[in-house]
Amino acid sequence: MQSEGVPQGSVLSVTLFIVHLSQILHHLPSSVNGNLYVDDLQISCQGSNMTLIERQLQNAVNKLVAWCNNNGHTISPAKSRCVHFCRKRNIHLDPVIHIQNVAIPVVDDIRFLGVIFDRKLTFLPHILHLRKRCERSLNILKVLSKTPWDADRTSLLRIYQAVILSRIDYGCMVYGSARATVLRRLDTIHHSALRICSGAFRTSPVESLCVTCHQLPLHLRRQKISALYFFRAQSVPGHPISQLTLPAFLHRFYAARPSHILPFCERAKMLLHDSDLNNITIQPSDFFCFPPWDIPQFSYLNPFSGFDKSSTAPVTFQQLFHHHRCQYSSFIPIFTDGSKSDGHVGCCVVFPSDTLSYRLHNCCSVFTAELVAIFCALQEISHSSQRNFIIYTDSMSALETLSHYDTQMHPVGLEILSILQFLRKEGFFYYFLLGSESCGHFWE
Repeated sequence: MQSEGVPQGSVLSVTLFIVHLSQILHHLPSSVNGNLYVDDLQISCQGSNMTLIERQLQNAVNKLVAWCNNNGHTISPAKSRCVHFCRKRNIHLDPVIHIQNVAIPVVDDIRFLGVIFDRKLTFLPHILHLRKRCERSLNILKVLSKTPWDADRTSLLRIYQAVILSRIDYGCMVYGSARATVLRRLDTIHHSALRICSGAFRTSPVESLCVTCHQLPLHLRRQKISALYFFRAQSVPGHPISQLTLPAFLHRFYAARPSHILPFCERAKMLLHDSDLNNITIQPSDFFCFPPWDIPQFSYLNPFSGFDKSSTAPVTFQQLFHHHRCQYSSFIPIFTDGSKSDGHVGCCVVFPSDTLSYRLHNCCSVFTAELVAIFCALQEISHSSQRNFIIYTDSMSALETLSHYDTQMHPVGLEILSILQFLRKEGFFYYFLLGSESCGHFWE
């Protein structure tokens, strides 16, 4: 019988460890901030008086050590580091923090979750380390592009995205606050990889390389990833950066000094303002909307699955659709569709006696429009006195998304599954069918 620790090799080992160790943050003083990722713990304190900061951090460390001693854990002084983040140029002392009478070494930079933070937050050490790793990985592309069978451009680009570009993307919303001259050190890696993948000459313009390989320049790619991360943070209730706002005096400070780089939230807001995306409503995500014992089961009908559209006459699809309607004649048909054109995104829901159309934001995709159409149809169904419905859509991607439940799925998809659970409990009977425009005037 094991009396302490977690079972080695068990699938629950990491989960049990996380659940147990997550309580350690509750023992920090209110003046000290902490972040925990499995067994990587980081605490910080800010202020203008080094003596006060040192006292607060030492008090926090003493409480953490006491908690670990009472719960069977040990904090290793040899694996602990202290970094003094400061941009003062005059002589100033570093803090002295002890773990059980052993001083924690003060270093100029520290790696936390794969990102190297230096004491002045220039991120130059991280960029240099990242560039060196990517330069070594470029040899993979060079070898594969010179083999007798000569890997094609698509394969080389996939390898580049998986091996090199994924490293550059990781944490770019954090190290994106570095100076432009520092960030440009990564551009040579990106351009060299695109030249190898496309077989272009060294003198080929960078713009042509990006167009040929369908790749964004790194500065635009960082902006895209930062915007997506900002949207994701805004969709999570209680996210640390979802409610961050810059005080008025700091707005005046940055306005008077344009050379100073804004914090991440302000950079993201400026990017969204320039892209005309600052006045949109973000759908909040609920990661625990369905308990594990009540995960929704979704399926759909596809009577046309055994027929190839390119080699099957439209009259065959029409006959299949006629046969299907005869089988489900007692179900009220509802047709949904979404579309996107230049400057317009919308969706439509067609009932036997009514037609509903909706205009969506121009940034929405066709996939989102298809999901919104299904969502609007289900909302109308929930207020109906009828109980039998069948919903037709031509979006295979929407139905496949609903068929594979995941907490990271589209927020509108989660809302659809939630409404379906409600309708099922209220005694509604419904079917989803994947249709096609080849069904004739019924689909039109």
